[in-house]
Amino acid sequence: MSALSLKTSHSSLLNALQHFFGYSSFRFGQEKIIEQVMSGKDSLVLMPTGGGKSLCYQLPAALLPGITIVISPLIALMKDQVDSLNRQGISAAFINSSLTNEEINSIFQRLAEGEIKLLYLAPERLKSRYFLESLHSLPISLFAIDEAHCISQWGHDFRPAYTQLYCLKQQFPTIPILALTATADVTTRKDILMQLQLHQPNIHIDSFDRPNIRLTMADKYNGIQQAIGYIKKRGVESGIIYCNSRWQVENLAKALASAGINCAAYHAGLESEIRNNVQDNFAKDNIQVVVATIAFGLGINKLNVRYVIHFDPPRTLESYYQEIGRAGRDGLAAEALFLYDDKDVQRIIKRINDSDDESRVDVEMQRFQTMQGFIDAQTCRRQVVLNYFAEYTDKSCGNCDICLDPPTLFDGTVAAQKILSCVYRIEQQGNIDYLIQVIRGELNGQVKANAHDQVSTFGIGRDKTPGYWHAIIRQLIHLGYLQQDIANQSTLCLTQAARGVLTGNSILMLAAPRLQKASYWQRNKQVKNNYDRKLFIKLRELRKTIADVEDIAPYIVFNDATLAELASAKPVNSAQFLRISGVGDTKLSRYGKPFIEVIQEHLNA
Repeated sequence: MSALSLKTSHSSLLNALQHFFGYSSFRFGQEKIIEQVMSGKDSLVLMPTGGGKSLCYQLPAALLPGITIVISPLIALMKDQVDSLNRQGISAAFINSSLTNEEINSIFQRLAEGEIKLLYLAPERLKSRYFLESLHSLPISLFAIDEAHCISQWGHDFRPAYTQLYCLKQQFPTIPILALTATADVTTRKDILMQLQLHQPNIHIDSFDRPNIRLTMADKYNGIQQAIGYIKKRGVESGIIYCNSRWQVENLAKALASAGINCAAYHAGLESEIRNNVQDNFAKDNIQVVVATIAFGLGINKLNVRYVIHFDPPRTLESYYQEIGRAGRDGLAAEALFLYDDKDVQRIIKRINDSDDESRVDVEMQRFQTMQGFIDAQTCRRQVVLNYFAEYTDKSCGNCDICLDPPTLFDGTVAAQKILSCVYRIEQQGNIDYLIQVIRGELNGQVKANAHDQVSTFGIGRDKTPGYWHAIIRQLIHLGYLQQDIANQSTLCLTQAARGVLTGNSILMLAAPRLQKASYWQRNKQVKNNYDRKLFIKLRELRKTIADVEDIAPYIVFNDATLAELASAKPVNSAQFLRISGVGDTKLSRYGKPFIEVIQEHLNA
């Protein structure tokens, strides 16, 4: 079957954008990409998570005469996308392992009769020769490959089934391919192009910047309590916490639940039914926080995630940026909080070096070193990320912990002497946590049993927080004044260099501890609260009621940004309602009446 192409004018594209999606203008780059797709060209598109990649194939799918096939990695994502598209007036369906043969045959019948414009498939489907032959009977206009970095062995979410996608050009040489991803370094980009065998592709590399996400790093000194405190400050907002192990996920989720937080665990060791249930309830706002390994979130379409916490360090900067990109997809303020501990870093380095594949170890170590560069940054963190993705900038972002609270040095000689002296007084018998308990005068069973409540340094640092002392100790380790005895439960030992500090023969300048000052979250500066908060809550409650009745995620009805605009503009008729961003003709006819009624009741109250 030959490729179909269609040239469209600027005005007709804008009309379609308004009609189906309710937007009055394209984001940067979208229109040009869509024009290339409509003309039948192959394309590789790199846009940040939440940057509007999906629209680059969804709008052409609505306008092209044939069918658009979308290769997508997750069943839950397919369902959300299909639910959303059908409510925007674009007929869509998916085929995956959740369907019976009878349901699949019914979908193919509807495809043959022209009733479906978009079909979502998992990459594993293309392994079947019979299935590929079935596709040849369909009038396909476009193949869209979402999360295209999964095709590359250098990509952070490598998925073997994606390596079969080279068959698309072999089986359908004249049908254009649109490959999309949010994070791919230069090596991964080259690999995507080679693997997919794209023909003279249009390559669009958008800005990787997500300025609405605040990048924050804090020392992890009591990680579970820090996470609990942070989440409680955020109220009912949705969030994701990433951990590196299933055990850590289960342990943290249990602790959060015990603290009264509505949360759930998600990792590959759980049964698929449980995982799907967690993702579905998170999307529907029935679960506030998901504690997960990186198995969670690939392609997640939930728009109102307000924060992402990294409880453990990611292995690559790509992974970090992909994961934090799941926050703030509606464009409203969000935060990425990274809780950092040296011990976590050492564990990752050990796991990388345990591999027998030396070449793989070299690559993974190089990538983790870039992650360490981000961790150790003393300049704008967003600059570090953007420069890594070859988007060079010399401007600070003003929305990360470094920019908001620049590192400063202070005379840390006395603080260091207190720590080093305490290590000496307890005869080098404690790890970091124990040393902090002694220096802050915390009288517990272990301290009492060791008689360390009798040493002269007991309680001399009670005027400072545990986080403060943790940060000082970490610097003393980095500077070579203390060592951790890994073979002896990480007990702290003095080095020869410590003598000069203890005797007062040298002045020691240290970095002022970077503490989690309310996570640097400054809502009054980040969000313009120029809408009616009481009305917003009423609209959100209506949205949840409608979503529950239709068994869909609330953001499929309207996202938070649209609700905020409704609560500001307060439209009371259909013409006014249609002018709200995110309201298209289909959604107006489907949802406009109940929302207008709530707004009118609020105004008349």
